[in-house]
Amino acid sequence: MNLDKYKGIFPAFYACYDSEGNVSAQATKDFVEYLIGKGVAGLYVGGSSGECIYLSVEERKQTLEAVMEVAKGRIAIIAHVACNNTKDSRELARHAESLGVDAIAAIPPIYFRLPERAIAKYWNDISAAAPNTDFVIYNIPQLAGVALTLSLFDEMLKNPRVIGVKNSSMPIQDIQMFKRQAAINNKEVVVFNGPDEQFVGGRLIGADGGIGGTYGVMPELFVKLNALLEAGDFENAGKLQNDIDEVIYTMCSANGNMYAVAKAALKKLSGLDLGGVRAPLLNLADSDKAVVEKTVSFVEAAVEKWIK
Repeated sequence: MNLDKYKGIFPAFYACYDSEGNVSAQATKDFVEYLIGKGVAGLYVGGSSGECIYLSVEERKQTLEAVMEVAKGRIAIIAHVACNNTKDSRELARHAESLGVDAIAAIPPIYFRLPERAIAKYWNDISAAAPNTDFVIYNIPQLAGVALTLSLFDEMLKNPRVIGVKNSSMPIQDIQMFKRQAAINNKEVVVFNGPDEQFVGGRLIGADGGIGGTYGVMPELFVKLNALLEAGDFENAGKLQNDIDEVIYTMCSANGNMYAVAKAALKKLSGLDLGGVRAPLLNLADSDKAVVEKTVSFVEAAVEKWIK
């Protein structure tokens, strides 16, 4: 199995809205084209950064359709299809396969504490709805309330469509453990680093690439960071990671949601208008204007330093 297409930088795609807060197909297409132009390896569509739990099934379909209209055949697309019930998740999985995505992904069901056998059944039922499409497990225990244990991973590795893990847990050793466990099961997998602020650490311990929510604001910086690591230039990779982290810490300092900051900063950096965020996520307060300006200045300075 050739998993090379899943290696590299995969921005977690932002939900794109019009002035009335509806999903905008045109803004979605423009954002895809922008990211492709920055040299990313692929996109992760419909996850946390895509505000998936606040969009309807139909809106998530509309978003993915617009993405695929631009991206199909040009870069790899992973579509996150999980809803908090199996029926809707399977519907999104079928739809994603019909559009020709490279892989689907899913978090575990949230709210109710389900036993591992129920989580495995949920994931396998979703995978069965897209039987010709690769499957990526999304491990984000700090939000889902459920962690991908090694015993659950062992069970999921029995599914031949399971090809990897998007690992957003904070301990980078989890990346190493998932790689090791797959090898014990005689299976090759890809593992994506999730926490953007520790991309270097995740890659050095074994991650094949990254999927991240701040990549969209500074895609060229993460592409450069990955290239430095591939070239073995660990000293400069550490320095660039530090500059990237200054951007991330600034984005997280606002009163409004981080993705509202990201979209406002992106508008200033690129001219793209992706709208705000959907309630109950908070849009920017007046006091956040300074945060957006600071974010933009940090990104511009880092691009000037590392890219130009």
